[in-house]
Amino acid sequence: MPCQSKTNSKQLAGATNAARYTLTMTEAKPNDSDARLTLSGITPEYLASRLPDRRAHLLFWPLTIGGLLLDLWTKKAAFERLDTYEAYTVIDGLLQLVRAENDGAAFGLFAGRSFFLTAISSIAMLAILGVFLLAGNRQKLVNIALGLFAAGVCGNLYDRAFNGGMVRDFIDLYYGSYHWHTFNVADALLCVGVGLLMISTFLIEQPGQKHDRQHK
Repeated sequence: MPCQSKTNSKQLAGATNAARYTLTMTEAKPNDSDARLTLSGITPEYLASRLPDRRAHLLFWPLTIGGLLLDLWTKKAAFERLDTYEAYTVIDGLLQLVRAENDGAAFGLFAGRSFFLTAISSIAMLAILGVFLLAGNRQKLVNIALGLFAAGVCGNLYDRAFNGGMVRDFIDLYYGSYHWHTFNVADALLCVGVGLLMISTFLIEQPGQKHDRQHK
């Protein structure tokens, strides 16, 4: 009897799915393309729910463009006003501005592999845009993080593409004789963006967690 019950359940489920399929096909007959979209689960309503809304665009694009412009302007200003071996003290014993160029990634990784890093940065930028445009995210914190991340990637990608593969750095944090790796505004935006994404994983409740809590 249990096997029979399971078989009946499967048959009932199959009949229900078939009825849904028939109903979908009937409703979609006026337009074959709509029928195919509906059957595959991609309806106009579904697409609308996945695309970013107006508030998301107002967060992402100004942060991306503004962050990129700020990065490029600060690099230009620093390299025009500082001599090659000059150091301008901002906070004595903590922060100074210097001219430095880096043909690698963060902390000097992959030095001399400009083409590889340019390709990786381009792929990263496409991935960020894909997540923003297609992931269906509605969280303000995530959109802010993606905007900052995109600005940072674009800033260093610009240098690699138009500065002979060299990224311009000028911010030097130090304490005593210890100096942190020289960085730029784009690097700072990347770090803040990654930090916000990590924070969002703790602050944003997952659908499964919400469902479990409601049934306790």
